Amino acid sequence: MSDARSSAAADVPGRRFILGVLVFGIVATVAYWVVWFGVDREILASAHTDSYYAFENAFPLADAWMVATGIAASVALVRRRASALVWCVAAGATSIYLGLLDVLFDLENGVYGAPDTGAVAVELTINVLTLALGTVVLGWAWRRRRELVQLGGF
Repeated sequence: MSDARSSAAADVPGRRFILGVLVFGIVATVAYWVVWFGVDREILASAHTDSYYAFENAFPLADAWMVATGIAASVALVRRRASALVWCVAAGATSIYLGLLDVLFDLENGVYGAPDTGAVAVELTINVLTLALGTVVLGWAWRRRRELVQLGGF
């Protein structure tokens, strides 16, 4: 790595914070599915209807894509590669998209008004984190796009 590229990479403000956000999102998403499929989905379920379970069971592949983009963004940030821009945009946009799908389902199906306040709190937390962290990653990447592209080495 050239000194100019190394210096430029160190100067991308917020790189380590965004790396932490990405790793948190990856770990949290994998943990969710481990609990859902491997432990007890009732721990996470905010509704107990066939339509809710069908909806949730439709997410693993899309969440796997979100995790994959998060991993690719993390690797690119650690290696100080320009491809971090593309992968951060993909990870952030995917997170926002999935969060919006989840929120709309919850609103249309009364999930936020469910009697189990603990389950509703879990659902709200997931929705807020998915939307907020996706926005943070996407916004950071877009604001830092010139600096990221200058890193080179896709």
